[in-house]
Amino acid sequence: MRNRPATFVRIEDQDGAFGWGEVFCNWPAAAAEHRVNLLAQDIAPLVFGLPFSRPDELFEFLTARTHILALQSGEWGPFRQVIAGLDIALWDLFARKNGQTLRHFMNPDAADAVPAYASGIHIKDASTLIQSARDIGFEAFKIKVGFDRQDDLKRMNEVFEAKSATETIAADANQGWDRTAALDFMEQARSLPLVWLEEPIQADAAQADWEALAQASPFPLAGGENLVGVVEFDAAISAAHLSVFQPDIIKWGGLTGCLGVARSAIAAGLRYCPHFLGGGIGLQASANLLAAVGGDGLLEVDVNPNPLRDGFSPIGTSISVGQWHLNDEPGIGISALPEMFDAFLSHSTEILTSGSRS
Repeated sequence: MRNRPATFVRIEDQDGAFGWGEVFCNWPAAAAEHRVNLLAQDIAPLVFGLPFSRPDELFEFLTARTHILALQSGEWGPFRQVIAGLDIALWDLFARKNGQTLRHFMNPDAADAVPAYASGIHIKDASTLIQSARDIGFEAFKIKVGFDRQDDLKRMNEVFEAKSATETIAADANQGWDRTAALDFMEQARSLPLVWLEEPIQADAAQADWEALAQASPFPLAGGENLVGVVEFDAAISAAHLSVFQPDIIKWGGLTGCLGVARSAIAAGLRYCPHFLGGGIGLQASANLLAAVGGDGLLEVDVNPNPLRDGFSPIGTSISVGQWHLNDEPGIGISALPEMFDAFLSHSTEILTSGSRS
């Protein structure tokens, strides 16, 4: 990725209460434009004027109502992602209307801070990016590997030599290896105390491959950002190949789906660490969900430059001694887009009213 795109959605009820959501659009190149048009022309009209007494009702309704449309078009991902964004927005609306933060609307005993880790750290830039993340308050880091294995291993050893005793390191291969390569990496990295190894092989690889890796791995395996649906997550939890579950609220499920997955994973004795790589709205929603479900999971915070995240609140204002401090304001704590978004908002309104595809 050369940049950090985001698609935001705002919903409003008949009383003027509102909520903010975010829709996954990192790729392909025209994903943001496509999701906006799918929302405006195909999905939003299905819910205009409908009553909802619970925030999870919209997810259930739209998932069933759009099933045939997604099946016929083969666009399962875009439909799921738009529904996820609307679901987040409705939860935000309900919490805001109730005068509660999103996490306390979900769980009155939710924490006000959660552990967080710095991600998006390419192995070749690890020493520089880890130091920058360390300077603003992170104590846990995740490094992207899966390139040249020998170079990855050399650089990882250097990272572990430089870390302090209280800091932790995870690695993410982004589905970059096959079974043989992953096993080779595990064997050569056996002495490194990785807190987890994420997606060493394709998410949809054969169960026999995942089982072989789980049996051989000297550290916990993580994944989930590329799983979708309750059935897939339940199967993964039952298989127990993954120790760390990472559903992404803007890719599938929104808060409704991922709340259920998170609770099931924790109940099974597994770790819930929400995946996230997007803008400021989805990050705030992910943080609130993690705080609501509890457990010992960490919030993922991409530390690469991202104006569509930092326009709401720069990372450094929320992180301190490894803890992410959550909002005190109702909902996810965002009442309006910052002024820097005025031009983007004007353009999106133009798309909605004119059908422009520019």
